[in-house]
Amino acid sequence: MAEYRIDELARLADTTVRNVRVYQDRGLLAPPRKQGRVGIYSEAHLARLRLIGQLLRRGYTFANIGEMFQVWERGGDLSDILGFESAIGDAWSDEIADYVTIGELRDLFGKEVTPRTIKRAVDLRFIERDGLRFRVPSPRLLHAGAELVRMGMSVDSVLDIAENLRDKVGDVAEHMVRVVAEHILATYAPLTVIQTNSEEVAEIAELIRRVRPLAQQAVDAVLAQAMAEHINDVMGEHFALAMEHLRGESGAHPQEDGPAGPA
Repeated sequence: MAEYRIDELARLADTTVRNVRVYQDRGLLAPPRKQGRVGIYSEAHLARLRLIGQLLRRGYTFANIGEMFQVWERGGDLSDILGFESAIGDAWSDEIADYVTIGELRDLFGKEVTPRTIKRAVDLRFIERDGLRFRVPSPRLLHAGAELVRMGMSVDSVLDIAENLRDKVGDVAEHMVRVVAEHILATYAPLTVIQTNSEEVAEIAELIRRVRPLAQQAVDAVLAQAMAEHINDVMGEHFALAMEHLRGESGAHPQEDGPAGPA
C-alpha cells in the first residue's frame, strides 16, 4: 500500500495541507501513523479525502459529512470500512512517482523543452511542479514520450497524442466505472453503503479490487485490436499512394493495366 507525507497527500487529493489539518481537527480524517516526527498517510486517507472533497463540492457541510461518517462507523466494523475506503483509493498502478529537474527534462526531450511546452505538460498533469523540480506521476508515460521524440517526433506532437489518449480513455474509464459501480452497489448495497452491514461492505471492497485487473485487461485487449486495425488502414493508404506515384512516373493508368501474363 502506498504511503504519503501530508504535502503529497494534499496534492493527490487536489486540496491543501491546511485543509487536511482542518479535516483532522474536525474528526473527518483519521490522524496519520507517526514515523518519528513525520506523519505518514495511507491510501485509505487519500480515499477519505477525495470523498470529503466530492461531498463538499455537492454542498454538504462539515456537520453533514461528520454525521454520515459517524453513522457509517457505528454501523460497521472499522477495519471493514477502512478496507472499503482503501479499495477505492488504492493506486490502480504499480508505478512509483519519480522526480526530474529541468535539466533532466532537456536531456530527455531536447531543445523543445520550453516554458510553453512545460506549462502545457503541467496543465495536462503529466508533470507537477515541486519546488525547483517536477514530480512525474507516470514515469512510464514520460519515457514513452521521450522515446517518440528520439524517433523524430516533436514534443508538441507527443503531447497531442498523450492529451488525446487521456481524453478518450478518460471517457471510457468514467463509463466503465459508473456501469460497474452501479451494478455492484445495486446488488450489494441497494439502499446505501452506509446502511450496509459490515460483511457486505467487505464483499463490495473485494469486488472492487477484483474489477481492477479486469478493467486493465479489457483496455489492453481492445487497444491492441484497434491498433492492429488502424495500422493496416494507415499502411494501406500509404501503399496506395505509393502505387499511384509509381504509375504516374511510368505513365501507366489503372484502367490500362490488365491481368499479368506469364513471365
